[in-house]
Amino acid sequence: MPEQKWAIVGGGMLGLALAHKLNKQGRDVTILEAGDRFGGLAEAWRIGDYTWDRHYHVTLLSDRNLRGLLADIGIEDQLNWTTTKTDFYADDTYYPLNNAIDYIRFGRLNLIDKARLAFTILYASMLKNGVRLECIPVGDWLTRLSGRRVYERIWQPLLRAKLGDNSKIVSASFIWSVINRFYGARRSGLKTEMFGYVKGGYSAILERLIADLQSRGVATKASSPVRNIARVGDKLRITTPTGHADFDRVIVTVAGPLAARMVPELDAEELARLNGLKYQGVVCTSLLLRQSLRGRYLTYIADESIPFTGVIEMTAVVDKADFGGNALVYLPRYVPSDHALFDRPDAEIEAEARAKLLAMYPHLDQTDILAMRTSKARNVMAVQDLDYSRRVPAMTTSVDGLFVVNSAQIINGNLNVDETIALADRAAAALATLERAEPDRWPLATAAE
Repeated sequence: MPEQKWAIVGGGMLGLALAHKLNKQGRDVTILEAGDRFGGLAEAWRIGDYTWDRHYHVTLLSDRNLRGLLADIGIEDQLNWTTTKTDFYADDTYYPLNNAIDYIRFGRLNLIDKARLAFTILYASMLKNGVRLECIPVGDWLTRLSGRRVYERIWQPLLRAKLGDNSKIVSASFIWSVINRFYGARRSGLKTEMFGYVKGGYSAILERLIADLQSRGVATKASSPVRNIARVGDKLRITTPTGHADFDRVIVTVAGPLAARMVPELDAEELARLNGLKYQGVVCTSLLLRQSLRGRYLTYIADESIPFTGVIEMTAVVDKADFGGNALVYLPRYVPSDHALFDRPDAEIEAEARAKLLAMYPHLDQTDILAMRTSKARNVMAVQDLDYSRRVPAMTTSVDGLFVVNSAQIINGNLNVDETIALADRAAAALATLERAEPDRWPLATAAE
């Protein structure tokens, strides 16, 4: 019997990790990527004279799935680790939040508020999963645990920073997943979380991963946007602008609405689930600066007048020598996927960001900005609103041999590369089981551990 041919549509980290797992199972795999480069949200670009991640990424010491993949391709030992510092910016003031003394001195909360905030974080970090939180609005849950003042002064600005208008509809499982990830190290016995990176960033990781896949016989086809997937006889035919190819199995890893357009043969319920997903997008401006800001990796912002929702100083983690002694900074703003910001010219976005950054860090001036670029991504993560898991698309579909595996199936988890690779692991295991047993349709989507 001829070997089955598998296609993966989408060459982001999910598609690449899934190809890695399926190849290890002995599958004949082809990856089709619409863009001219692989990596999706993890791809790199040029900023000034340097190549680095288009969006900010770090590896946590507790990211066992990502570290496992790096070990598989032989570069886990290239991870560089450091501890980092955090600021909270409000009322034109920087509040350090790095240790117990900073916490005690935090002027926006009184002693009782601080105790309730600490209790909330501790309580959330001890919950084993967030399934039962799906039916509770995040604002209601946090207000009940922390009190209204803590919610309005701390939690609400943080939620608005990450979710924008979608913060009003998300369930409490979202904030549980965020706390759960950053406290995972402590539960595993580590005294502190550390942030890491591979020299060269995700450009180096992707280069090594793709080379490893190609050396093992995986076909990697960039600049291959999929127009249509349809069953033709006993095969699945993928149509691209340059022609078509037939496969025995196809896995679609792109965002829900994009998947729905590719496969109009899906039944009405499946199309409704895919099209019904709400996505959070990001507009992220990168800057190369002559000077550091404050040496904090992350600065939370509780000021709605600022046109970005956080400041990430990447060179608080990455060696500045990799950027000629300069600093790399990201200014993200998270907005719904249909937000008008996506249609604004980059020059306007950058002018606003530049003015506010110089006001926040008065030791900088215009001449310190060496380079500036803005990235826009509409479908970054599915918004997990109330009872989300009841509506999430299943892996198996009504089209025989066609599967949907995308980040919307990370339930009660926080979208990041580690969770993405965990999803690829679960999907590969589930597909192996399906191939052996061929049971009726059943959903892949399960709560993240």
